[in-house]
Amino acid sequence: MEVTIDFSKIKTVHFIGVGGIGTSAIARAFLLEGKKVSGTDMAESEVTKALREAGAAISIGENAKNVPADCDVVVYTIAVLKQGAPLSDKGAPCLAHAELVEAKKRGIPILSYPEALGIISKDKYSIVITGTHGKTTTTAMIAKIMMDAGLDPTVILGSFLLDVEKGSPRSDLKSGERSDLKGTPRTNFVAGKSKYLVVEGCEYCRSFMNLHPNILVITNIDADHLDYYRDMQDIVSAFVELSQKLPRDGYLVIDSHAPNVQAVVKQSHAQNGDFAALKLPEGFRLHIPGTHNLLNAKAAWGVAKILGIPDAQALRSLQEFRGTWRRFEYRGQVKNGALVYDDYGHHPTEIHATLTGTRELFPKEKIIVVFQPHLYSRTKRHLAGFGSAFKEASSVILLPIYPARERDPGDINSQMVVDELRKNAKDAHCVETFAEAAALAEKLSGAGDLPASRGQAGLILTLGAGETNKVADILTGAD
Repeated sequence: MEVTIDFSKIKTVHFIGVGGIGTSAIARAFLLEGKKVSGTDMAESEVTKALREAGAAISIGENAKNVPADCDVVVYTIAVLKQGAPLSDKGAPCLAHAELVEAKKRGIPILSYPEALGIISKDKYSIVITGTHGKTTTTAMIAKIMMDAGLDPTVILGSFLLDVEKGSPRSDLKSGERSDLKGTPRTNFVAGKSKYLVVEGCEYCRSFMNLHPNILVITNIDADHLDYYRDMQDIVSAFVELSQKLPRDGYLVIDSHAPNVQAVVKQSHAQNGDFAALKLPEGFRLHIPGTHNLLNAKAAWGVAKILGIPDAQALRSLQEFRGTWRRFEYRGQVKNGALVYDDYGHHPTEIHATLTGTRELFPKEKIIVVFQPHLYSRTKRHLAGFGSAFKEASSVILLPIYPARERDPGDINSQMVVDELRKNAKDAHCVETFAEAAALAEKLSGAGDLPASRGQAGLILTLGAGETNKVADILTGAD
């Protein structure tokens, strides 16, 4: 049943898992509408601090008392599902969470983040970007093109935009307005005044089915989230179902060469365009490396064409695009001169693409990777894939698996990934803490046989969807 809550009549909203990148974007949107916002998370973070400074009442730790007395609706992130609890009804919440129990007891409406996002999407001309890999970067690219073209979109992103600076009329503010809201130099939400919504659609638990796309971009379809989906066929069926929500005057933007995508095209009634067929002009360069990011740029360009944005303007925006938080983000240097980059890549396909792009930029340097596997189920499923994904790395340092929503099954661990890497003659090590990882990475990145022309040590890349970026913090003194 589709949720019909009228947010315009809501005065007080409580968020569970408010530090989540998507959930925090909606929280910020409601703050800007003058609503009373509260939220809880399990740990303090850059995101929770920024929300508190912006006026939200933020609590750390699960407690029924955190739900305000005058609460009109509770929004939760799927990440708060109790570890080991089965997903029911395609991702219904586990009511063991104290604040969800309290909300249900008091008869307060409860929405998942995807449901809340769907309500926002319903009244907008929605450009939805989804796919197993590349959706965040592609979403940010499209957002930048549209903002530069003056289309004034609302943007909800699964990362932070690096092209919107603190104090900008477009940063954490209603478009064209300035405010004394304090925010970070990066934002995951832009409040536009036009009809357009640019939003990243997550496939986990079929969350994206809550959205109402007018333009649907599918970057690719790969095997992932197999703790929820039965198999590849089940994954493809979700994308097919989403594509069928497009109106007949809508657009499906795809890479016709990507595996499994044709199955979606065949069952869609919307107009479709093959972004991979677009030819970038001679000399076109991005600030972020990799062939995969050139494909992301083509997808963004394809959307720009549909919206009638001149090619020259769209391509200029893409060449100026600086990336997003944790997508090959330059973090600084270590004392020995090693460059430090951080990336969210956590699937073997993503890791391979990121490292291939890194090697293109740094053909002769040592590349030291610090990797934290994400989810026991994903690590077990793709164990062999992880063993071969780090071909371009000089050394790989493994942190313990980040469990997220899962309990340790006892049959998979990071040492097993190390063993797979060593089968492929890769120098690989296991450590237990961020501090140990940082110390070993710095040691391994030492100048050694590096070209004298660089005059510095190699490159350290922190990889993973968990907390690997804390290693980058330690290495660069940001901790």
